[in-house]
Amino acid sequence: MDRPTPAPRLARHTEEASILSTTFRDLGILSETAEALEAVGITTPFPIQEMTLPVALAGTDVIGQAKTGTGKTLGFGLPLLESVTVPADAELGRARPEELTDAPQALVVVPTRELCQQVTNDLLTAGKVRNVRVLSIYGGRAYEPQIEALNKGVDVVVGTPGRLLDLAGQKKLRLSEIRTLVLDEADEMLDLGFLPDVEKIIEMLPTRRQTMLFSATMPGQVISLARRYMSQPTHIRATAPDDEGQTVANTEQHVYRAHSLDKPEMVARILQAEGRGLAMIFCRTKRTAADVAEQLSRRGFAAGAVHGDLGQGAREQALRAFRNGKVDVLVCTDVAARGIDVDGVTHVINYQTPEDEKTYLHRIGRTGRAGASGTAVTLVDWDDVPRWQLINKALELDFNDPEETYSTSPHLFAELGIPEGAKGTLPRAERTRAGLAAEEIEDLGEPGARQRGKGARTERERPQRKPRQRRRTRGALREQDTEGTAPAASAGEGSAAAEEATATAEGAAPRKPRRRRTRSAGSRPARPESAEAGSAPAAEAAGGGTAGEGEAAGEARKPRRRRTRSRSRSGGAAAAAPEQQEG
Repeated sequence: MDRPTPAPRLARHTEEASILSTTFRDLGILSETAEALEAVGITTPFPIQEMTLPVALAGTDVIGQAKTGTGKTLGFGLPLLESVTVPADAELGRARPEELTDAPQALVVVPTRELCQQVTNDLLTAGKVRNVRVLSIYGGRAYEPQIEALNKGVDVVVGTPGRLLDLAGQKKLRLSEIRTLVLDEADEMLDLGFLPDVEKIIEMLPTRRQTMLFSATMPGQVISLARRYMSQPTHIRATAPDDEGQTVANTEQHVYRAHSLDKPEMVARILQAEGRGLAMIFCRTKRTAADVAEQLSRRGFAAGAVHGDLGQGAREQALRAFRNGKVDVLVCTDVAARGIDVDGVTHVINYQTPEDEKTYLHRIGRTGRAGASGTAVTLVDWDDVPRWQLINKALELDFNDPEETYSTSPHLFAELGIPEGAKGTLPRAERTRAGLAAEEIEDLGEPGARQRGKGARTERERPQRKPRQRRRTRGALREQDTEGTAPAASAGEGSAAAEEATATAEGAAPRKPRRRRTRSAGSRPARPESAEAGSAPAAEAAGGGTAGEGEAAGEARKPRRRRTRSRSRSGGAAAAAPEQQEG
């Protein structure tokens, strides 16, 4: 028996809302807030917003369950902005001046830095007319600017658990005036291990407050958290019971079995599909994400990367370039990409198989948002087939045995609309994006080792290194001695050679530079008779005679001293023989 799917009911709800032309003004929000939304083209609420706003504006605790991309940020953001008191309310008579305070009045806790920025931007947009002060607090940035902004006064704080708990422990963040608490992506905070920190933050808040919890799924620990810290909450569910939701229905899915070495070629061809807008590529590891982004850049694509090995400045640079259209391909990991909401994403490529079905739904939920259509391509390696089959079974998809596909397979070109003849390199005529380098990187004063990977490398001035003094080799020393002694002998410096010969004959140690050559030539101690025999020629040389100078100059001109010494030794022995016979 087939289970009934409530997707038609959701469609009917959306259709009825459009027929009745329900607007945000009809839901009872302030006129200033509606004016700020209309200025950016937001007039009609989504189902989760239409169901949540009346309950949340009444001050009741709310549990909202909705898929990513269905507009739940404004579902809790608008009631949160209505709950804070700003000077504009006192001027219009909606509040008393003594109710104004510089301490935060509302707190939003999110799991990741990127989602923190996203929520902050949405709240700033909606509260622009009333001039609501919203501050984002997360790690990777310097403490001083955040503490300075808190001292000046803020109305709403959006932050990640770690930095919030840190500043609250330092008494820099006052939580005693919080009236509204929002826990966004509670299931993701559970997966990342943030729930203990979240509980510590909740225990610092006043007991009388409004609490809103939003999550895509409701694990047991999230339900337990809601029971402990929420008072009679209203559970609003805007997703289908089979957990596929409207986002998946709007996305065309393709699954191929691909070889790991051929994946870069396949991705390069998929990115040249007709009608492609912005594209996001998901990887399981930081190293793979960095490698894929580098390969695509070499192939001519304007690509950026977002992963944990990058500093916060480089991550924000890539996201700004992606939103501004300077790059049209963003390669990211699952954790870093959580909460990225960019309009115009038409293609999502799973370069590596996701860990589970929830990660798969989150990845492909980056496209097909807010009723738009998109394309999701998953490349399954041979080793990942068992993991993919578990995902396929959990989501009840029709891709249990993906077709073996290569970058030149005809069905790949036909199914994804890739032009015939497309290669693995983007033609130069189509390279129209400014690129990642066109987006300036912001100096965030990142503390400690988080400075690594801040983007483009800057050349630092280094002191000049002293030239290395190499030790002279035997051959170089021999050439130097040969070149130096020849001119000296021709200039008539026979007296220096004579003094050296006399010192050697008297048993003195040779000079240091020539020590090695003396040993190689045989540095045995001279016998007394040979020394006495050698003293006579040395004395003659010391006399400064013309014959002595000629002999010394002749010995100095010879390139190989070893042969010279062998000759002098034989000459000395021949001179000593007649003396022994006479004795």
